Amino acid sequence: MTTGKPMPLIVGFAVPLLIGGVFQQVYNLVDVMIVGRYLGEQALAGVGSTGSLTFFMLSLVMGLCNGAGILVAQCFGVGNFSNMRRAVTSIIWIAGILTAVVMLIGVFACPFFLRLLSVPEDVIDYSVTYMRILLLFTGGSVAYNGASAVLRSLGDSKTPLTALIIASVINILLDLLLIVVIPFKVAGAAIATVIAQHASAGYCLFYLYKKRKEFGLVGILTKPDRDMTVKIFQIGVPTAFQSCLISIGSMSVQRLINSFGTSVMAGYTAAAKIDSIAIQVITSLGSALSVFTSQNIGNRQFKRIREGLHCTLFMSIVSALIIAATAMLCGQQLMRLFLGTDQSQDAVTVGAQYLTVMGIAYLICAVMQSYQNIIRGAGDANTCMIAGFTELAGRITFAYLLAPHLGEMGIWIATPLSWGCGCVVPVFRYYSGKWKNKALVG
Repeated sequence: MTTGKPMPLIVGFAVPLLIGGVFQQVYNLVDVMIVGRYLGEQALAGVGSTGSLTFFMLSLVMGLCNGAGILVAQCFGVGNFSNMRRAVTSIIWIAGILTAVVMLIGVFACPFFLRLLSVPEDVIDYSVTYMRILLLFTGGSVAYNGASAVLRSLGDSKTPLTALIIASVINILLDLLLIVVIPFKVAGAAIATVIAQHASAGYCLFYLYKKRKEFGLVGILTKPDRDMTVKIFQIGVPTAFQSCLISIGSMSVQRLINSFGTSVMAGYTAAAKIDSIAIQVITSLGSALSVFTSQNIGNRQFKRIREGLHCTLFMSIVSALIIAATAMLCGQQLMRLFLGTDQSQDAVTVGAQYLTVMGIAYLICAVMQSYQNIIRGAGDANTCMIAGFTELAGRITFAYLLAPHLGEMGIWIATPLSWGCGCVVPVFRYYSGKWKNKALVG
């Protein structure tokens, strides 16, 4: 990504990311759709209440993987393959150890954490069953995210896409088998997801091994390198901390949502899955811009990075307008995909309202993602962490201020307001120019 016009390169890299992101969300979307239609509103609410907590449990591992990916991309951009191999070795060890810790804590402590989130008693058994299975076998998810982060840093966004397509097909077939045919109920949805995650991880790891010479990965060390481990933590901990902040905000908001009852929980769960797919266009363009920046900053091609930002902003804003129009016009119909005609109309209405608000909010998200990913790709992780804290503070403050007066609509409105807060720091940082000296390798 260091030569050629920026827009075709960013689009070419982002399209597989977009398709892959959609397929990744299909894991949970299919679970939610089948659970909602075949197991009912309470089971749907139970599955939905685990998302923010699961994300929080894994945010440190994922943040370090993403941080290592930025380091790998910078090494690859300047042709420093020795350091690149050392970075890959170190993240394998770090991810493996932290995954084992998360598995133990999550499996034994998830009932306690779910009660802290005020999950209602009529759905908490569903939540505990689903979450325990996901965390017990979370190694597949971590391995896929780690391997795909390395592949994308090397400029390969197509292999992770293929892995996700395979995993999505497996997930759908197993969902139908383990929920509809064999009545494993919520456990069936969780089992289908973890098997699919392990399949995607296996595919990416096999591809990395097969192409190890081509990627310059021959000679990976058997032990982690101390200096590289420090650098991974240097960039990964702020990134992970930002993810933790986002997940804390999500849990705080989820706790508030839970206080409104099962119908609001179910409506939010279904709508949030639609939202997670719709936003993939913007996040994929942002991720492509991050890799583009990482590979160009080592050679100090700042004009080229600026051109990439302008292209990404334009494409993200246009995409946001299209998504917003679709969300406002088709919200009710989309919600009925998850909640059949015999399910609660209240849940459908709540979900449609959420999609309308989020559709408008995507315009703010487009700006936030573009500037944050420039800063992140440069290796300026502390600024991204501060931006994450600003977004968190805004989301919790606005949600708890507005909910008593506007009900659940106040919670939805808090998201675009918090994204507005999250824009301020990276925009000012970008125009200050201080991010230009944050490259980790050169």
